[in-house]
Amino acid sequence: MTYSAGGSKSYLFGIVLIAVIGGLLFGYDTAVISGAERGLQAFFMSAQDFTYTNILHGITSSSALIGCIIGSAISGLMAGRLGRKKSLFIAGVCFFLSAAGSYYPEFLFFEKGVATKGLWVAFNLYRVLGGVGVGMASAICPMYIAEIAPAGKRGSLVSWNQFAIIFGQLVVYFVNLVILGDHIAPKMESLAQGMNQIVNGAALAADGNWAVTTGWRLMFGSECIPAGLFTLLILLVPETPRYLAMSGKKEKALEVLSKINGLAKAQEILGEIENTVSEKKEKVLTYGWVVIFVGIMLSVFQQTVGINAVLYYAPRIFESLGMGNPMVQTVLMGVVNITFTLVAIFTVEKLGRKPLLIVGSLGMALGALGVALADIVPNLPGIIGVLSVMLYSASFMFSWGPICWVLISEIFPNTIRSAAVAIAVAFQWISNFIVSSTFVPLYTWSPAFTYGLYCAMCLLAAFFVWKMVPETKGKTLEDMTTLWKK
Repeated sequence: MTYSAGGSKSYLFGIVLIAVIGGLLFGYDTAVISGAERGLQAFFMSAQDFTYTNILHGITSSSALIGCIIGSAISGLMAGRLGRKKSLFIAGVCFFLSAAGSYYPEFLFFEKGVATKGLWVAFNLYRVLGGVGVGMASAICPMYIAEIAPAGKRGSLVSWNQFAIIFGQLVVYFVNLVILGDHIAPKMESLAQGMNQIVNGAALAADGNWAVTTGWRLMFGSECIPAGLFTLLILLVPETPRYLAMSGKKEKALEVLSKINGLAKAQEILGEIENTVSEKKEKVLTYGWVVIFVGIMLSVFQQTVGINAVLYYAPRIFESLGMGNPMVQTVLMGVVNITFTLVAIFTVEKLGRKPLLIVGSLGMALGALGVALADIVPNLPGIIGVLSVMLYSASFMFSWGPICWVLISEIFPNTIRSAAVAIAVAFQWISNFIVSSTFVPLYTWSPAFTYGLYCAMCLLAAFFVWKMVPETKGKTLEDMTTLWKK
């Protein structure tokens, strides 16, 4: 074993940089459907052996979320049995196979370019596989970074994972735009009626419209590049010292810790780890139900404050507010999201987790209230609604976006972390699915009620954090065992 007397910031930075590519793929995979779904819908509308309805297209657009729930649910078992590093490698393989399969779902079994019911099933299975990768990465990437990072840098380093998610979404929006180029996507209409309709979808496919025959394939296939890079690079990073110690590989754990923290500090940290992993296998409720409840509710509130109703449907919202080109406001909101995620990264270790969550909750409540008022107050300038949406999104990005992942990755004791994180993140994806699937009917019925409901959830989230969530700023992961034993 080779021990380092002084820690290396560049070594830590390199490890985290590779790990957050998993977050980038998380954002990339969940957002790629936004550019591809119109051409994809027109393609399957050309099928002769079944009728591709709006309901079926809704399943196609959200099938990855089913995989996300599965992936997050099994992430604890995978991370606990195989380790964090091997589990991330498997997630990378899922990303790559999903991207390749979505690009060419006809592989081996179907005729290329001919839409059939069987091909639709195959395509969705590939999307579910990608969702499994997203679900695993969403749980294990923050866990990996938290277990590698020094206590004083853990919050900001885990927050970079959220930055990578948002950046991945922006990257794929740009990639989709470049791929489409001068080609014309199928025309959309009936935006206010829930699922969008495509004009003459079957005719477009028959005519060989490029966006219908080729464009959506390239959009999905483009993910092969970051997915392949992540899968190869993850082989170069070490396993986390916490997992190594729990697996009885204390010398290897000390080697990794010394490269990051220096030998003296590494020996101190290893001693603390050993004190908390004397029982490698503890039941998930060993420290009581409250710690699991807090983790679950952090995940649930991150979604039920309604942020995905803004992120997924921003163009629709801006259009309803009377904006000329809603995509301009959507891009501007993306820049705002990136900027305020950086605010969290650079303040989380100074201000703490709880203050950011509470202030963010109140800011989101105010933004949601503004959107609701824009719907019910006659002649209110559309810019009020736009600014309210921006405030809503910005408040999320410096609070619940990154800080929720920080807390979920660090709040559980070492011996139950992998299982507890898996439970919490599974609830997050279930909540995501509920919010995303109910937004359109709720918004169509009453925008004011919808955002009034989200406003109430934001206020409830602030109260929950104030009363039940402990501050973890500056605490080691081993301190969590003492905290919850109390």
